[in-house]
Amino acid sequence: MQPDRMSWWRNARFGMFIHWGLYAVPAGEWNGKTGYGEWIRNSAEIPLEVYDQFRSRFNPVQFDADGWVKMAHDAGMKYIVITSKHHDGFCMFDTKQTDFNIMTTPFKRDPMKELAAACKKYGLKFCFYHSIMDWHHPDYLPRREWEKDRGAKGADFDRYVAYMKAQLKELLTNYGDIGVLWFDGEWENTWNDKYGKEIYQYVRSLQPDILINNRVGAGRLDMEGLTKEGAFGGDFGTPEQQIPATGLPGVDWETCMTMNEHWGYNRADKNFKTAGEMIRMLTDIASKGGNYLLNVGPDANGLFPPESVDRLAAIGQWMQVNGAAIYGTKASPFRDLSWGRCTQKMTAAGSVLYLHIFDWPNNGQLELPGVLNTPEEAFLLADPGKTKLKILRKGDALVIYLPLKAPDSVNSVVALYLHGKPDLTDPPEFKTDFNTFVDSLQVVLASERDNVEIRYETGKSEPLNSSRLYLYPVTIKATTTLNARCFRGGKPVSGTITREFVKVTPFQALSPHQGTAFNTGVRFEYYEGTWDSLPDFRTLKPVKEGVVADFLLTPRGQDDLFSFKYEGYVLIPQSSVYVFYTGSDDGSRLWIDDHQVVNNDGLHGLAEKSGSMALAKGYHKIRVAFFERTGNENLVVYVRSQYLPKQKLPREWLYH
Repeated sequence: MQPDRMSWWRNARFGMFIHWGLYAVPAGEWNGKTGYGEWIRNSAEIPLEVYDQFRSRFNPVQFDADGWVKMAHDAGMKYIVITSKHHDGFCMFDTKQTDFNIMTTPFKRDPMKELAAACKKYGLKFCFYHSIMDWHHPDYLPRREWEKDRGAKGADFDRYVAYMKAQLKELLTNYGDIGVLWFDGEWENTWNDKYGKEIYQYVRSLQPDILINNRVGAGRLDMEGLTKEGAFGGDFGTPEQQIPATGLPGVDWETCMTMNEHWGYNRADKNFKTAGEMIRMLTDIASKGGNYLLNVGPDANGLFPPESVDRLAAIGQWMQVNGAAIYGTKASPFRDLSWGRCTQKMTAAGSVLYLHIFDWPNNGQLELPGVLNTPEEAFLLADPGKTKLKILRKGDALVIYLPLKAPDSVNSVVALYLHGKPDLTDPPEFKTDFNTFVDSLQVVLASERDNVEIRYETGKSEPLNSSRLYLYPVTIKATTTLNARCFRGGKPVSGTITREFVKVTPFQALSPHQGTAFNTGVRFEYYEGTWDSLPDFRTLKPVKEGVVADFLLTPRGQDDLFSFKYEGYVLIPQSSVYVFYTGSDDGSRLWIDDHQVVNNDGLHGLAEKSGSMALAKGYHKIRVAFFERTGNENLVVYVRSQYLPKQKLPREWLYH
């Protein structure tokens, strides 16, 4: 990947997402229910002939492209991604491939042309969202499961792909330079990486410098936005409605998020995030090396909701003062800061750390642990005079003396200039995943820094140079708190990390009656039906039942709309704390000894959830449930412990 092709996007950090289409007409309401959004045609099961009638009511005469783009510009956003076509198939641009487009509405204008011109005027990158899924086109497959009167006979998916390519050519030749093509709707089983690579190369052939998200392929890991190993991943990952806990080091990524509960306009949805919450989210994302794509859902008149307008203005005011701490920054060099976040840039003479203070210190002293550089100066970005703040060294830490009152209650930013590249030492890391154990636990400590030694204490004591030197894993046999710190030359060069390790009593294994025979495999019951979550199996009659070696999703009678329940015993080889995982598409749950350990329920693409339980050696009851609505069907159960690496739950452990 050419770095210069990504550079504008990496520097931008902040963009506007716009979901706008026919779904703005019903405004989230259908048959008395008000919880719908851009998925309303599918969620409310609206027939095509009824949905098509929204065209005659779509006349956004108050649409003002200049006003929209100016709002994004004034909010500090550097690019706009707008829906050229969502899953409903309605095209918000002048396409010659179908009459299901905005030019056949009373509006009869191409808002994409107007937005492209406005973006050029204000210096924003203009970008398109484009749905692979299309509920309207006769050649798109699969049909919605509720469309009983709309069969698939005669449909040709390759012909649909040709239609999509023709539309992409229009978008990439009629609207000037496009910054990003943001694909979506790729998770149904008709799409695959072969199509994704073909479309990626086709788009790049029309505009070589364009960026394309990972949803062009078929390997996205649900809402986490990562691409499965070995799958085709485009140019950047797309976490949705979430911020990765530790970022995604080495990967370009962008969190897309709604201001309220819906992407498309919903008149009843007033559950908006505050401007402060969104400023902190932007900061958190930038501190982890990502971009923030914040959504607005305009109404059918072409107006942004007033709540969105107010929040964009407030974010813009903060960005006018603090934008330097967002644009062009890289991820924080610190693993964790108790009072806020950090972003950083290199300068001609050294480096600058932008310290985003969420929790203003009551004593006016901001402590920054593990900084070995010589500080040059520090000042508040909110201070027009750039008054230098007093800086003192306290062991490994720098202490910056602040005014008693924060200039901004949400996020006040200190610019700290350092001599040279950041020379920082984080506290040591506990390389042991488990905080609980049954008999004993080996705790491993490590530091990424060379030429440091780790010293540790137990209880509440702070590690000193005279504390125990870490040379090999620490064996713990009782509930213990460990405190560890890095030292160099007899002096501390990092903060202290603390963790409590708790000894627990395991759930006892079953005591079978003498002569009880355990046979390999687990019992299964197979059901058919349409569900959005796991059903109550007690009210259902199974279509098939029997015994299988493991959780195979066979035998079954159809590819969609089914469910499985598995029951049996798992033979635990050694007393320990065990972590169980289910990776499924759609929902799944796992119980051990009638205690729910994993809840991975609901409609979703391939997603993995986990839970842990302390178990004694021997037989324990296990139950796994799974349901599939549409799309791919996957179910895998994994296990690990402090003695075992993560692995597929062995068949040899399963009995009935």
